[in-house]
Amino acid sequence: MTMIGAAASIALAMIAAPAAGQPGPSCAAGTVYLTIDTGWGREAERIAEILKRRNVRATLFVANEPTSTGERSLGPGWAAFWRARVAEGHVFASHTDRHWYFRGDAGPGRTRYVSRGGEGQVVLDQAAMCRELALPIERLRAVAPDAVVLPLWRAPGGITTPGAIRMAAACGLRHQGWSANGFLGDELSSEASPNRALADRAVRNVRAGEVMVMHWGIRSRRDPYANVLEEVITGLQARGFCFATLPPTGR
Repeated sequence: MTMIGAAASIALAMIAAPAAGQPGPSCAAGTVYLTIDTGWGREAERIAEILKRRNVRATLFVANEPTSTGERSLGPGWAAFWRARVAEGHVFASHTDRHWYFRGDAGPGRTRYVSRGGEGQVVLDQAAMCRELALPIERLRAVAPDAVVLPLWRAPGGITTPGAIRMAAACGLRHQGWSANGFLGDELSSEASPNRALADRAVRNVRAGEVMVMHWGIRSRRDPYANVLEEVITGLQARGFCFATLPPTGR
């Protein structure tokens, strides 16, 4: 596949509709953007219930990761979960398919992609990069064809290389990270970073325009962040913030 062909292919797979859940004029403190990466999925249903109860719509970055159910996150067993999120007005973007990590470029139009779990490593060329970013969206659309997908992507761990950024741009996608205050810390050790400290920090420090990041559960965290998520959301709403999905151009 040529670079132009790859870009055209991914563009067809990722047509973005207007983002749902955009704020009205009553957001006195401004708008914040909650994003959720796939993760282990252990608290997924509970987190989804909290978002629905608090009328929060998020931008969901999806990858085909192993989950607590024994099935990968974009497998048939998760189909109903993703369809429910589509119906609630959440929007989606690519988090890569394999959720490996970018570990340096290997020359023009080539970047190293390495498994943290010992599955190996590859060098992605332009066509392979576009395919890696398009696959999770194809899997999502197979079970939830009405999903609104933004022309954005997020590298696992937020770790990019200059080459990966350029190659993804050639696929029609802009990288979306998160802001410093928006790092909610749910992937940290709950002993070193207890929920109480994380929640207080978020409610105190988040400012208008922040892009916040969390997961649908983290396997290694003993005290799940879901235990304080509603408190964080209500605290920010009490400060006058509204939550919205990311615009197609990102932040």
